[in-house]
Amino acid sequence: MIVIIGLFAGAFIFLYGMSKKNMNTSYQGAVYAQSNGKSDSNDARGSQIYQQKCVSCHQVNGLGISGVFPPLKGSDFLKNEPKKRLIEQVMNGSDKGLVVNGVKYASPMPPQVSNTSDAVAVVNYILNSWGNNYGTATQKDADGIKKSTKNRKHMMMGGGMMRGGSMMH
Repeated sequence: MIVIIGLFAGAFIFLYGMSKKNMNTSYQGAVYAQSNGKSDSNDARGSQIYQQKCVSCHQVNGLGISGVFPPLKGSDFLKNEPKKRLIEQVMNGSDKGLVVNGVKYASPMPPQVSNTSDAVAVVNYILNSWGNNYGTATQKDADGIKKSTKNRKHMMMGGGMMRGGSMMH
């Protein structure tokens, strides 16, 4: 009996390790096709940032976790909010709730990136993935947005989640 439990535990640990390894490497350099059929290195960067920073909450399919982390796929929030607001949220996080597709989400979002260039790249990835066709954010949309430490401090004090020593949303 102990041998069987040991085999199951060992198999679980092995498979879990392999899935984490594959998840961390399979998206390197991934490129998505924009609705216009083009792709470029900025698209690849947005995809890579999404896989590194956003997928744990919003999932590979963009559907999030119902009632906890909002969906990005088919999100009325993404479709209707100004691009500047989306860029700011990715850069500075938010501890304010929001409503997406009629469902209220109260989980805080920690800051994800440290500069507007990365924020624009990942916002564009999200705006044009999973069938979304919500336009394009530009560097001009990011004008005036500064990196804030306000939400980062709040998240560090217990308002957000820590995984592997880094902030994750």
